[in-house]
Amino acid sequence: MKIVYDHQVFTFQKYGGVSRYLYELSTRMANFDDCEVKILAGLYINEYLKHCPPNLVDGWKRPSIPKTTRIVDFINNLISKVWIKSDTPDILHETYYTFNSIAANSSKTKKVITVYDMIHEKFADSAPKYANLFLARKKDFSSIKLQAIKRADHIICISNSTKKDLINIFDIDAQKIAVVYLGYSLSSAPSVTSKLYKQNSYHPYILYVGQREWYKNFSRLVKAYASHYSLNSNFNLLCAGGQKFSQDELNLIDGLGLSEDKVLHINGNDQTLAKLYSQASAFVYPSLYEGFGIPILEAMSFGCPVVCSNTSSFPEVAGNAAEFFDPYDIESIANALEKVLFDSDLTKKLVELGKARVKNFSWEKCAEQTHSIYASLL
Repeated sequence: MKIVYDHQVFTFQKYGGVSRYLYELSTRMANFDDCEVKILAGLYINEYLKHCPPNLVDGWKRPSIPKTTRIVDFINNLISKVWIKSDTPDILHETYYTFNSIAANSSKTKKVITVYDMIHEKFADSAPKYANLFLARKKDFSSIKLQAIKRADHIICISNSTKKDLINIFDIDAQKIAVVYLGYSLSSAPSVTSKLYKQNSYHPYILYVGQREWYKNFSRLVKAYASHYSLNSNFNLLCAGGQKFSQDELNLIDGLGLSEDKVLHINGNDQTLAKLYSQASAFVYPSLYEGFGIPILEAMSFGCPVVCSNTSSFPEVAGNAAEFFDPYDIESIANALEKVLFDSDLTKKLVELGKARVKNFSWEKCAEQTHSIYASLL
């Protein structure tokens, strides 16, 4: 079974959840005896590909130069079409959404696509004005996405929540859709037993991980943290990853009477993040919507109690191993955090449930289920 992954996500994503998923999937797929796997990466910037066996990747690492992605994508598309004509694969897994596939419509190649979430479609009307400006620039995104989905022979969704949204919004036949859960990678990070640098004075802290776009709901989290003295007097709020705090975020923090040493931002590598999970009093995930939510699994794998939203895919991923809250309700967020942070028995229970829950998810299971989908199409 010849399997090809196209260039798309590796062209524009240096690091990120989508390219990490496809790296983890493709490297494991190459271990199946009946699979011949190739990533048609073209001119790529992705950092994960350097960890692939040399024969897995067809492409060349290029420097990341601003405003060149569109022309590079065009070049990669041409290169890939020539390659795929000369060596037709059985399966083409399209790594993102494009109007035209690199495989001709007349080709016998079966096309598979993964749908990660439906954020653009669900929030196009309800997003704040500044977010709508972004969506306006992406006005063709949903139509391109729909075109890519409709031409696929099979669709993979990363959660039942995403599958439900896909069916409801795009009216896609449920028979064409399979749900395959993601795995997590951070547990393989180097030793996390050493303490963080004491001069940083993080401890004790509530941990937030990732970007802070509007739908991530960071502002309500900060308001919840500020609204309960028991939270802001006993714990710091530590934000790992993403950009430095914007001026709007700094104004929000200051306006709520929080000092700059209470709400903190830190960047670092996987080892730093692993340490942060292992030493946090709790991990909080207040997002309004996620297609899956890998940080939930990461936190559980390090024995960190999870406090998260009760929307979209969160209940599906976390199961009974998290304390849930209404992400639209500031008081609900604060109460859930207090409940976990000041109840040692509940904390211990969530940690144990989390360790059991996380065993249901792995990249090996993801690859095995995806392999079965590929095979079923031939």
